[in-house]
Amino acid sequence: MKNFAEKLQKEIREKIDRIEAEDKNILKKSLDSSLVLGNAFERLKTFISQYSFKDEEEEIYFFKEVKPKLFCYLIYYRKVYNIEIDRPVATIEKQKEYLRCKLDSTQEYQSKILDFYRYYRSGGTCSDSIYFTRENPDMEQFLDSFYYERDPNFSTIYDFKVAKILANDMLQAYLLCELDSLDNIQGKSIGALPKVKLTWTGTKTDLVELIYALDTAGCFNHGKVMLNQIVTYFECVFNIDLGSNVSRTFSDIRIRQELTSFLDRLREEIKKRIKKNRPGKKDWKDE
Repeated sequence: MKNFAEKLQKEIREKIDRIEAEDKNILKKSLDSSLVLGNAFERLKTFISQYSFKDEEEEIYFFKEVKPKLFCYLIYYRKVYNIEIDRPVATIEKQKEYLRCKLDSTQEYQSKILDFYRYYRSGGTCSDSIYFTRENPDMEQFLDSFYYERDPNFSTIYDFKVAKILANDMLQAYLLCELDSLDNIQGKSIGALPKVKLTWTGTKTDLVELIYALDTAGCFNHGKVMLNQIVTYFECVFNIDLGSNVSRTFSDIRIRQELTSFLDRLREEIKKRIKKNRPGKKDWKDE
């Protein structure tokens, strides 16, 4: 069992390292990593279903060490994906508020299982036969787990909780790093912005349409800038507050009859200006 687990862990680590090294955004990385880990978890589950533990000590080792240290990465990457997919396209302060809320949630979970958390963190072993063998089913555990945890032959009372504790450790580090990044952006923005600010006099919807168009075309830093950073920059430069839910405005744009009304208007206006300044060009053909 140990050899199979170590080989599987090594294979996963190599695949995850390659994904992390790719030039992709965090959503794509977390999704790809989740798929790799989900597949690996099913392989581990199939192996254990056909394997008989040598003794209680080996069973405890699997459910306390092996399974949680694999499953925690699946929990982590799924959490990161969900956090980022729901992250508001808004001001830096709104994003920081959102991330702090997620950080608080991880700490609240630790408070809910405080006794076991202390037991595990202290390296306790006296209750391992209760927590990490399959002789002691616990219905609460099923309510707190993923799809993979529904098989009682592949679950103990607290192996999922160990995995979640470890995942929360990584998630807290990720969230703190994101908060630091936002602080750095906020600190640099004062010197990075133009000395003269312009005031946007068009509608907020028009500006959102423009921002999404520029982001989609990858116009900033070869497309490697997060959309929420672009929104914050435009709000500072054009002295406007686009609100806390820019993505909702974009959703409204997607269902209107004229999808790109502002961009279409810009196109017509620049065509007129170019035509006006190109004497001798009598014919104008749309491309």
